[in-house]
Amino acid sequence: MTISLVVAAATNHAIGKDGKMPWHLPNDMKHFKNVTWGMPIVMGRKTFDSLGKALPGRKNIVITRQHGWKADNTVAVKNIEDALFVAKETDAKEVMVIGGGEIYKALFDKSQRIYMTRVEAEPEGDTFFPVLAQGEWHLV
Repeated sequence: MTISLVVAAATNHAIGKDGKMPWHLPNDMKHFKNVTWGMPIVMGRKTFDSLGKALPGRKNIVITRQHGWKADNTVAVKNIEDALFVAKETDAKEVMVIGGGEIYKALFDKSQRIYMTRVEAEPEGDTFFPVLAQGEWHLV
């Protein structure tokens, strides 16, 4: 199964501030929906909280340290390994990792693909996406 990261990151690598994205880009949200539709999506609990509800048309897998955490239309797991196991059970060929910062960092070296929207801005942030080393990734 291909592990793919889906992210919008500013030129300073910021992806979030106070639990929210520091921008509103409707076209990128449409792109996000198209890329993730029908796929299992893996996210941290804080990312889920920022969304407010499970995303329709996708298997929502939420990694959380909170014992007993539940939300409608989600599968709660305690770690990355369990999240990937649940994703593989869907028989999808690709799992989409949608954040947040800790989850991106944990899966960065295991990922084969990154769907990145580069936001041409340098907003203040408290959550950042890892720096992509030139030559290690191919732009398509």
